[in-house]
Amino acid sequence: MSTEPGPTAAGKSSFDLVDADRLFEELGLGPDTNLLDVGSGVGNYALAAAERMGPTDGGRIYAVDLWKEGITLLQTEAARRGFARIVPMVADVGSVIPVGDESVDVCLIATVLHDLVLDGTHEGALREMSRTLKSDGLLAVVEFEKVDGPPGPPKDIRLNPQELEAIVTRFGFEPSKMVAVGPYHYLSLFTK
Repeated sequence: MSTEPGPTAAGKSSFDLVDADRLFEELGLGPDTNLLDVGSGVGNYALAAAERMGPTDGGRIYAVDLWKEGITLLQTEAARRGFARIVPMVADVGSVIPVGDESVDVCLIATVLHDLVLDGTHEGALREMSRTLKSDGLLAVVEFEKVDGPPGPPKDIRLNPQELEAIVTRFGFEPSKMVAVGPYHYLSLFTK
C-alpha cells in the first residue's frame, strides 16, 4: 500500500449502509445507460450497478476517483467479474472529469459531496457533472442524514436536504425527488 496521502475519506464506503435495491430502483438503470460514479473509491456502487445492468454491451459505467489505489482495486475486481462496461479512471473530479460533454445519462455521487464541500472543490465537480450529463440527465446525490453519528462523518460537515439543494441548483439542476435509502441516508434526485 502506498504511503502517499489519499483524498478525504479515501477507502471509506457507505455502500453497506445503503438500501441498494431502493437506490437502484430510483436510478432506473437499463442496459444502455451511461452512468458516471463520482468519487467511486473501490467501486462498490459501480460494481453493483454493473450487476443490475446486465450483459457487457450497451452502456458504460465511468468510475472516477482521485484515489489511485481504489481505482486499481476496482480495475482488478471488474476484470475478475467480467464487467467490461466499467471504465475506472483516476482524476480530480473538482478539476476535470475525463468523460465527454453530454455523454452521461445518470451521475451518481454517493456520500462524497459533503467531502468536496469541505475541501472547497464542489463547485468544479458540479460544473463537470453538469457538463457530462445529457440535457435530460439525472443527478443522484446520496448523503448522510444530518444527525450525530456514527456511522459517517461528523454532523457539522453533513448536508441536510435544504443545504444540498441550495448548493446543487446553482449549477443548472432542478430538484426532482428525495427518498430515504436506508436508516442513515437520503437520495436527492435532480434533473438537468
